Amino acid sequence: MAKLKITQTRSKIGGKKKQHAALQSLGLGRIGKSTVREDRPEVRGQLTIVSHLVTVEEVAE
Repeated sequence: MAKLKITQTRSKIGGKKKQHAALQSLGLGRIGKSTVREDRPEVRGQLTIVSHLVTVEEVAE
């Protein structure tokens, strides 16, 4: 299965609770922090909530 590298590029300050929760569940919280997750529907759903705060790259396994 493909993997996604997710990097937070913008601050969560001023965001809604749903956005804060999505960032926390993705393992983010600070600008510049990155995490690698499997490309699953649950992760894609969280990314749509915070798409304006993160950048996403596909990582070769």
